[in-house]
Amino acid sequence: MKRVIAFFALFLSLTAFSHARALPDFTELAEKHGASVVNISTTQTVRNEGIFPQIPHLQEDDPMYDFFRRFMPPGKGQKGPREFQSRSLGSGFIISADGYILTNAHVVDAADEITVRLTDKREFPAKVIGSDRRTDVALIKIEAANLPKVTVGKPEQLKVGEWVAAIGSPFGFENSITAGIVSAKGRSLPQENYVPFIQTDVAINPGNSGGPLFNMAGEVVGINSQIFSRTGGYMGLSFAIPIDVAMDIGDQLRAGGRISRGWLGVMIQEVTKELAESFGLSKPMGALIANVEKGSPADKAGLEASDVVLKFDGKTVETSSELPRLVAAVKPGKRVSVQVWRKGAYKDISLVVGELPDRGGRVPAKSVKPGNKLGLTLNELSEEQKRELKISSGLLVEDAEGAAARAGVGRGDVILSVNNQNVKNLEQFNELVNQYGSGRVIALRIMRGDRSLYIPVRINGKPAPN
Repeated sequence: MKRVIAFFALFLSLTAFSHARALPDFTELAEKHGASVVNISTTQTVRNEGIFPQIPHLQEDDPMYDFFRRFMPPGKGQKGPREFQSRSLGSGFIISADGYILTNAHVVDAADEITVRLTDKREFPAKVIGSDRRTDVALIKIEAANLPKVTVGKPEQLKVGEWVAAIGSPFGFENSITAGIVSAKGRSLPQENYVPFIQTDVAINPGNSGGPLFNMAGEVVGINSQIFSRTGGYMGLSFAIPIDVAMDIGDQLRAGGRISRGWLGVMIQEVTKELAESFGLSKPMGALIANVEKGSPADKAGLEASDVVLKFDGKTVETSSELPRLVAAVKPGKRVSVQVWRKGAYKDISLVVGELPDRGGRVPAKSVKPGNKLGLTLNELSEEQKRELKISSGLLVEDAEGAAARAGVGRGDVILSVNNQNVKNLEQFNELVNQYGSGRVIALRIMRGDRSLYIPVRINGKPAPN
């Protein structure tokens, strides 16, 4: 009986040892690579238009406005617009020893100041080299040397079920590590057409955004970007941008701040089981072209509405969400072959890929620097933006501070004219503004959403350089 008990005890200990060996150990990963992960804090000046500074953005049409007006009247001198500092936190990781850092675009967008904090407690101001809102990737830079950098992995080699870990600053708790497994690959999310997301069950919370996702070899395979949540906290569904996508964007931003993507000029939709049956396809697959933009590369090549794209540049299109990513990855100007299903038969079409119009998803290469007499950072509109807005000219407000911000000009406004003189480009805008002296009030006609309005701005400071 004693032998049986001893054998059973040995069996249990061996089983426990086997299970213990099967569990991953993240200590070496955290020790070796934690120093390459940084904390990013940003500050942004937010303008409160309401009369109650303690309750930002409370407008007169708000149901609670009358209550606060009667029972919490503003103090003397508090009426009118006020400004306050909004602060936020995120993460990032060092990709080069001289201070280039990758993070999410939404972490640094609209920030007035960016501070990067290393694990050794050193802090550096950072500048944005460029950002791309379509992929939510940003490249920032600090002035430092001999920094620890990450090793870049190959996300295409990731397997579903594989262990991965994230290091970041959830809720400001710096250099926190969490772990889980790869839940799925190539996920498509609403309004996110250019990223084949890596889905994990790694605990990701506010502050983790922009931080790295590591494989067990200590290689970065993704940037933690989004979570699915009904509460704002972790619920077991996290999404990371594959590192090859992010590095490609980072390289383009570093080279010149401009992102170049392929473009066809089609509207597509998913091929359902019923549509596949009606078109004579053996199974639901491909991307159904619902509309072809006139004059686009697709139109010039002869693609038609009702065509189902099955292959693009030699790659099979299983679902409609795959096509935008395949097209965007092709260098504009390249000739590719497209296989479509048209009226019950396969058809091969050769076309030259165009360039996706830039819609302000980057840091402008040609801008009026902030600090001019109006305090505006402006960007010239692309032809595509002009067509969308149905205007012939104008300047996009990338940032507003000083006199312009105090007058009510905000990010996203489009300046149409200065004192009823239409604005054509940046140089002409400076000329129009510089002819008026300090203290003079000028009228800016702007487009905001689907309406236009005039905003009076009082000039202060020295003329801006042309």
